[in-house]
Amino acid sequence: MNQTIFCENLKKFRMSKNYTQEQVANNLNVNVQTVSRWECGTTLPDVLTLPVLARLYGVTVDDFYKKSAVAYNNYAQRLTAVYEKTRKPEDFIHCLLEYKKLMHGGVLSVEDKWNYAIIHQWMFEYCKDTAMEWYDTILKEGSDFDENLFYRACACRISFLFAVGKGEEAVRQQKARAESEPENPKEMDLLIVSYIYADKIEEAYECFLKAVEKFPDAWELYIHGGEVCGKLEKYDEAIQYFDRAGAIGTPFYDELYCKAMLYEKIGKDKDAYKLYQEIAEKFRKNGFDVEADMAEESAKRLDMKKN
Repeated sequence: MNQTIFCENLKKFRMSKNYTQEQVANNLNVNVQTVSRWECGTTLPDVLTLPVLARLYGVTVDDFYKKSAVAYNNYAQRLTAVYEKTRKPEDFIHCLLEYKKLMHGGVLSVEDKWNYAIIHQWMFEYCKDTAMEWYDTILKEGSDFDENLFYRACACRISFLFAVGKGEEAVRQQKARAESEPENPKEMDLLIVSYIYADKIEEAYECFLKAVEKFPDAWELYIHGGEVCGKLEKYDEAIQYFDRAGAIGTPFYDELYCKAMLYEKIGKDKDAYKLYQEIAEKFRKNGFDVEADMAEESAKRLDMKKN
């Protein structure tokens, strides 16, 4: 370690923050002579004190050993500079926690607010790229590993594309996939899903009617067909399709959830409440406690609404 640079930085960072040696001493619970000896190089702060000093001066510990380092307005802004360079998720978390501390103290400046926004923008870009990379990896690998999981992932990918402003691309891609596999009901179902996200409800309905005629035992089609009918205010028809899906068999009581949400939409809260309770009981019986808790929360919400 270059002790001269270290000691010079201790003084430089303190002065850039307009702190007196006495103020620093009070912050660190040491005497003024100790701070003075650090800056003169007579003694050095211990390893546990360095992170506290760094936070106080708006720098990282590494900055103490850099000849050209400067102090930032606060530690959160210094961490933002680190994250801007690395774009590592763990550095985003460090920033996030530090800004949360500033928020708790009510001392956010305009620059802090801007930085808080931009670190989320950078993280969003990272998450967007990572999500797309892994969804595309799943598509390349195909459905051989687990057909149900594969098509659930495909549905999530469609939702994601709409979320990032690529809805037209999602519909176009799914049309091509459905046309390339005309005997696959799941690809047709995903096309219906893409129409729903695109708010092309009439097209979704027409697509459903054709698909269900060709694949009368595909429960997914009835689930999304019922959803389409709900949007078209064909409520009785929607319930019939949900019941048909249940008769065929759904993996996680999808038809019950869909019926409960539809009943809520049309103001039949009592019927929705009973269904959420039924779902919770079924999940609890099969060991899915988290899912059961969520269904019970929905039932409680309706019960509170009634009262």
